[in-house]
Amino acid sequence: ASPPSSPSSPLWALPEELLLLICSYLDVQALGRLGQVCRRLRFLSSRDLLWRRIARGCLNSGFTQLGIDLAAGIPVKERVKVSQNWRHGRCRRETVLKWKCKQVAPFSCTFLMPWMELDGEYLYLSQAENIQAYRLRSDGTGLQRHPQAIFSGHQEDVCRFVLVNSHIVSGGGDGNIVLHKIHGSYSVKFSAHEQEVNCVDFQGGLIVSGSRDRTAKVWSLSAGRVGQCLHTVQTEDRVWSIAISPLLSSFVTGTACCGHTSPLRIWDLESGQLLTCLGTDFHRGAGVLDVFYETPSLLLSCGYDTYIRYWDIRTSTRKCVQEWEEPHDSALYCIRSDKNHMIASGSSYYGVVRLWDKRQTRCLQSFHLSSPTSSPVYCLRFSTTHLYAALASALHVLDFTAQ
Repeated sequence: ASPPSSPSSPLWALPEELLLLICSYLDVQALGRLGQVCRRLRFLSSRDLLWRRIARGCLNSGFTQLGIDLAAGIPVKERVKVSQNWRHGRCRRETVLKWKCKQVAPFSCTFLMPWMELDGEYLYLSQAENIQAYRLRSDGTGLQRHPQAIFSGHQEDVCRFVLVNSHIVSGGGDGNIVLHKIHGSYSVKFSAHEQEVNCVDFQGGLIVSGSRDRTAKVWSLSAGRVGQCLHTVQTEDRVWSIAISPLLSSFVTGTACCGHTSPLRIWDLESGQLLTCLGTDFHRGAGVLDVFYETPSLLLSCGYDTYIRYWDIRTSTRKCVQEWEEPHDSALYCIRSDKNHMIASGSSYYGVVRLWDKRQTRCLQSFHLSSPTSSPVYCLRFSTTHLYAALASALHVLDFTAQ
């Protein structure tokens, strides 16, 4: 009988659709071995169609829970390989940028609280009053040291900003909101709050902002109404985080939890009316520092009480469906997920970044990033291959393509 790899073998007489169906029952190890048999099987076993099912069960492979591919263009097999590095913590660490503390008096200074966003070939990073755009290196070795563009407009530090549809919307310590068009000179600035604008989001031609002045506001960006306040929500507490629902029908605020009201509340975007409160067991001072929508009904939150909470508003608003506790009892400053199985969090002490698998109760991996002083991880962002973490005086990158 002819060997399976021989052109005269009956196996090759099968249509490609049947060959792919047979291969679809193989696991990662078997597919890898099959690709070593011959050139044709290597091509067949590398097809995205075969690896897609496997990738959907992996960490940070670019697929959401609904199967949407967020990293189209990158071979799925390669993403599965890199995903194993995420799971086992195999990476190369590098400090790619450093900056000095900000001088506030002749003999004192304060550390910056940077924020950042990733967008294709660029990383946008706030440093004091400016937002700087750094080009990512094509060889995957970090980013270029000098910014390609600088976006200005605030008189005090940028607190947070978002990047949506080639626009940057930022809130600053001066109480202003600034809108920049990335590719052009267009910019708009308007006075928004009496105190710092701690958080902003921008979707569907609307901006939502939250402030230390205990209000959240909805702003129009439609023609002829740019910068017009549509609603002012009295939160009765300092607003630390804010996010618009993907359905553009509501927004969530995360507040300081200094009163008796839940720090997580959802508001109607059109009317500004309170829709619901999330949770009933928050302790006083358990402020919510970051929120992240995965889908219109799935929401992640984290903050001072050291817990990551996962909310499904279809099932209950009184109790989260899952929660994970930070092992070293540290406040959690930022959170992100791959919209599938992986969560990344940044804690308040020693620059610790943790990776979590939602299917497990304990932390999967921890990375202690070096810093001159104990600094929170103020912001983190990741792609399928790299994780960027911004601390008080440096930007660190973890490269998971390293073997």
